[in-house]
Amino acid sequence: MAAEQRQFIECVLLGTRDAEIDSKRNKSSCFTSKIGELPNCFPSVTLRYPSCSICNGILVHVVQVYCPLEGSPYHRTVNVFACPSRACFGKSESWTVLRSQCLETEATQAQEPKANQEATMATRDWCEGADDWGIDEETESSAPPANSSMETDFTSQLQGLSLREHLQSSVPAGEGLLLPGPVPTFQPYYISVVDEGEFCVDADMDHAQRLLKEYQRREGVDVQQLISCDGEGESEKYEKTKARHGDEIFLKFMKKISVCQEQVLRYSRKGQPLFITAPPSNVKQMVPCCRSCGSPRIFEFQIMPALVSMLKSINTDGLTVEFGTVLIYTCEKSCWSPSNQTPLEEFLFVQTDPDQKLFK
Repeated sequence: MAAEQRQFIECVLLGTRDAEIDSKRNKSSCFTSKIGELPNCFPSVTLRYPSCSICNGILVHVVQVYCPLEGSPYHRTVNVFACPSRACFGKSESWTVLRSQCLETEATQAQEPKANQEATMATRDWCEGADDWGIDEETESSAPPANSSMETDFTSQLQGLSLREHLQSSVPAGEGLLLPGPVPTFQPYYISVVDEGEFCVDADMDHAQRLLKEYQRREGVDVQQLISCDGEGESEKYEKTKARHGDEIFLKFMKKISVCQEQVLRYSRKGQPLFITAPPSNVKQMVPCCRSCGSPRIFEFQIMPALVSMLKSINTDGLTVEFGTVLIYTCEKSCWSPSNQTPLEEFLFVQTDPDQKLFK
């Protein structure tokens, strides 16, 4: 049983920035995983654009992740927002994460008559069963060939879209996205997916070694000795080789992500988060149960520091957001009633980056 648990935890999907979304040629949808732009809404949902709980300023949409669950009759999307005010950087309260769902029958009403190539590609990258959503076959044939590493049994296991039959219910239409006025917006990009377990390590070893050597030169530590001290009785070596800012967890973080330095997301629902600095000792107690059904919340995905340098404003000078990693926790049952018309707020935890310039 323990071996099965470890095997599941080790299965991680990495999200990387893909092609730019050109609004003149195509449109994203609620089935698109993307960076920036405005969030998309399911037809039955009303999304009131959130504001910062600290300064009450308008938030900026950071990422949208389309992440349906295997065996569920629901489409499912998670949207993450952040406050661009520098005074709010690094504070979890200045971020908001919203989960929206809708039945397959409802979503059919919102599908575009002609799906574009990029939207089709982005959907298929996350889950092999994209055809189950009624994507136009003609657009599929013209889409760029998918990376073979994305078409794996694990992707199917995580993002399988085999849906059980259900009766079409009468659900009132939502009002869509309600904006308070002009809002700051980041340049939109599609997010594509790579299975971390199949990522080619050799291709990036040179970059990883340069990264570690640069860190070693600046911090005056033996990086290889530090990251190899994992056994019992090695605490003394840690103390002798610890970096000046005292964070060996950061070194382990760097080693883990070095196989794919450009990752902007790590997706591992029910898996373990990758901390960039030591978390609070009571981090598990910090994650509250779901407000809607009372079920525990579980880790689902995290936003990675490489995204910071990729966030470019399209309508506001100097727009930026800084963070180390943002850990997203969602309802274990992914509760949702067909009568829901507003997204459910989930929980997130922000860690600041002890050395942001390494990811720029």
